[in-house]
Amino acid sequence: MQQQEIGSAGVPSGWAAMRSRQHRAAAVTLALALAGWAFLVWLSVRMDHPLAELMMPDSARWSTASWVAIWGMWALMMAAMMLPSALPMVLSFVQLAGRQGEPARGAAFVAAYLMVWFVFSVAATAAQWALQALGWIDQMIASSSPALNALLLLLAGAYQFSPLKRLCLAGCRSPLAFLLGEWRAGLSGAFSMGWRHGQLCVGCCWALMALLFVGGVMNLAWIAALSVAVAIEKVAPLGERLGFALGGVLLVLGGVRLLALAM
Repeated sequence: MQQQEIGSAGVPSGWAAMRSRQHRAAAVTLALALAGWAFLVWLSVRMDHPLAELMMPDSARWSTASWVAIWGMWALMMAAMMLPSALPMVLSFVQLAGRQGEPARGAAFVAAYLMVWFVFSVAATAAQWALQALGWIDQMIASSSPALNALLLLLAGAYQFSPLKRLCLAGCRSPLAFLLGEWRAGLSGAFSMGWRHGQLCVGCCWALMALLFVGGVMNLAWIAALSVAVAIEKVAPLGERLGFALGGVLLVLGGVRLLALAM
């Protein structure tokens, strides 16, 4: 058997190259997430900026520029919130692709993953417009309707226990099982796999993302709290059990709000 070439530091050169590719993939993925967070921080500080005003129209009579700006806000927010929790999957993909002799496929995987969330952002933008047209959210994109708050909390809480949620979460929490089951060769295969993983991620997290309307899309602390909840569910050792606990808390909070409406 041919011996693997040893690098200058006494480490097999193949392993060193694999680590280098993983480090680059981690750096790019986290840089994209940080860019999204930097935008959100800027937006929370500069709400008087003309671009921020486009994202916070005072009525449902949106201009074309507002539609584009609001979609861009959602897209960057989804990248900021979801990329960190997708990092274990990205690194596992880069490692396995390197072993298969296809080291240059990580970008296609991440691009497809983001595209799924960008499509989701179209739906979120449309939901924001509809809720504003109904008068259920204010200019800060936070719910002004107690009934909507209760409904979203109950929906998110109930979804935590649904079979679809468990199926999608299992795919997100098991990178190796996903990659072995969904493996496709070539750049188109990497794109297909990233798209599939993005679909699983949306299936896992869409109801939690709907809670952005409860705390406010412009509320940086609320965005960060939901991001942490998603990351714990997807990567923590007891993430699935913690997800069940979160579902119970959301159901209680929604039930309390619903009872308050009935009284």
